Order: sequence, then C-alpha cells, then structure tokens
Amino acid sequence: MPTLKPKIPGIYLNQIVPTPESELLTGVPVFFGLAKAAQKDPKKLTFGTQFDQYFSQVEGYLRDAVKGFFANGGRLCYVIALENNTLEALQQALEASEVLENTDLVCVPDIMLASEAEIIQKQRAVLEHCERMGDRLAILDALNDVEKLDGQRQALSSQNGALYAPWLKIENRDEPIPPCGHVAGIYASSDRTVGVHSAPANIPLVGVLDLSFSLTPKQQEQLNPQNGAGVNCIRSLPGREIRVWGVRTLSPLAEWQYVNVRRLFLTFGRWVNQNLADTVFEPNAFPLWVRIKRELNVYCEFLWRQGALQGAVPQEAFYVKCDEETNPPENREMGQVVAEVGLAATIPGEFIQLLLVQSDSGITLSET
Repeated sequence: MPTLKPKIPGIYLNQIVPTPESELLTGVPVFFGLAKAAQKDPKKLTFGTQFDQYFSQVEGYLRDAVKGFFANGGRLCYVIALENNTLEALQQALEASEVLENTDLVCVPDIMLASEAEIIQKQRAVLEHCERMGDRLAILDALNDVEKLDGQRQALSSQNGALYAPWLKIENRDEPIPPCGHVAGIYASSDRTVGVHSAPANIPLVGVLDLSFSLTPKQQEQLNPQNGAGVNCIRSLPGREIRVWGVRTLSPLAEWQYVNVRRLFLTFGRWVNQNLADTVFEPNAFPLWVRIKRELNVYCEFLWRQGALQGAVPQEAFYVKCDEETNPPENREMGQVVAEVGLAATIPGEFIQLLLVQSDSGITLSET
C-alpha cells in the first residue's frame, strides 16, 4: 500500500484497496474420456496445449473436445481419464470428480463411441450424477443421425442437462466430432462477457469447418416442442457462420426449460453453499435469520443489477423470507433453518421459488 508523505500539516487519507472475495467461477467443465494418464486424479488445464503433458494414447474425441473448449473462449477445465469405455469406469470417474468444487459443467464426448443403447444408458448416468450433485449441468452430444434425434430426446429427461446436434467437422480430422467441447467454450465465453443468466447461443463457433448434417427450421421446430425437452441445434446460417441456435434443457417442466434459467439457479445454490456455510452451527434464532436474509438480499440485488432478474425495482425481481413463519418450533427442534427465496428470472416471467434449508449436515436448496 503506498504511503503519502505530507508536506504541510493536516489530515491525509491513504487509499486502501480491499482484498476482493474469492470469485464464484462458472463455465468450468470437467471432461471425461479415454486416455492414459500417469495419475488418476483430475488434471487442471488452463491452456489447451497442456493436454498432451498429462495424457497419452487418446483413443476417442477427448483431445479435440478440450481443444475446442479453449478455442471457443474457455479458460479453465478439468480432465479425468477413463481406463475403458464401460459404465462402471464412467461411474467411478464421476464419483472421483465430486471433490472438484469449481466445476459446473460436465462433458463426456467418448460416450459416443459406444452403441446406441449404451450411449443412452451412460448419458442417463451423467444426468443422474448432475441431479445428485445439484450444482452441475451436463452438455450432452446427440447421436450423429438426424433420424434418431427425437428418439434420443425422448429417452433422456433432466433439468440439469442439455442436448446438442449435429456433430462438427474440424481441421486435421477425417470424421466429425461430438460438439460438447466447443459448446462448453461458448458457455464459458458467454458467462465471462455477460453472466450465467445469458443464453449461451447465437455465438459463432471457432474452429469448425462444417456440420455433419444440416437441420432445417422445420426440423428444429419438431425437435423443440412448445412443452417438453428440446434438442439444441447448431446451424450454418447464410452470412452468419456456424452458430449454436438453441438454449433448451432436457426438462419436461416449463420453469426449467431454458439452459440459462437453470444455470442461474444452480449458480445461486453454489453461492449459498460457499457464502453461508459458516452459519450451520449458529443458534437458530432471530439474529441468524437477520443475517441470512441480509446476505441473500445483497446477492439477489447483485443479480438484479447484473440483469439476471426481471423488474424495474428489486421488489419486483426477488424476495427473501427468513423469520418465525419459515422457522416454526418444529423446524428449530430438528436443527433446521429455512429461508424462502423467490427469483423472477428473465425467462420465464414468473417467480421461481426456492427453499434454503440449513442443518448440521450442511445447506440444501430445493425447488418448491
């Protein structure tokens, strides 16, 4: 800190720059794929060129997916090598990834090396992992066959997953590759420039020469029914390059239909666990309720000012309730503190309610 040397008597102020709080990272995927690694622990990559320092004998799409992530704006990812392409190996790797606190995306491009039935089975395992973790969204690859997309869409159901088609043609590769890595880079770039509330779409893909097949507007409409899960199509638009042209999840529920809305709430839950974890063992009484309400209000107003929430004033954008009504005597006897939060996400237009429950086992966030 610079010290000012006064030349005449008086009062002088030193400028003190506060240490910023640790930032909640978003747009950070964990990649799983077939490769050989000296150690089984997750590898942290901040440049695409680091991949070959840790991994060899890459049999599938992993290297190209990671390269596509960094080419499209990604800055940080983790990679876990799979010893083989079995469901058991994938489940073990997913479990090993649970120690990673910064990740909020999951990509498994080498699932697409399996048979169609195995692909669906493994993608369901990935979706179950994301549901259980409650802080991650899976970027899944569609089958490389336009006639099978609707069947795959109907076979998968999750509010924490999104499906992308078609595959991508890139340099130095004879056959097309699954799009998840490139799409994850779009997520990271969109998060950095706007925020998780921004739809990761209508952004040109870098390093893509062509698509494995083209989808017409009518086909895209059929793959994205008004109510239900959708397939996010990648389109080659005249004069506008190749772009992600969809932002739908695999959820049948209208309130979780959009990737950006779902990720906003996943990020909200991550923020709560990071910033309110130290309240777990405080007395369940009025001072604790005031603190929780104050901190949640501050974060919600930050989201509103960032443009993540609707409303001309904060009262139209969110509400936070943590008092005797949300914490009756029976809750207190169980050691639980409950806060109710309503957020008016940009899409859809109504409040989506959450219950924040604090107990001696931690903090959980559930939709009401």
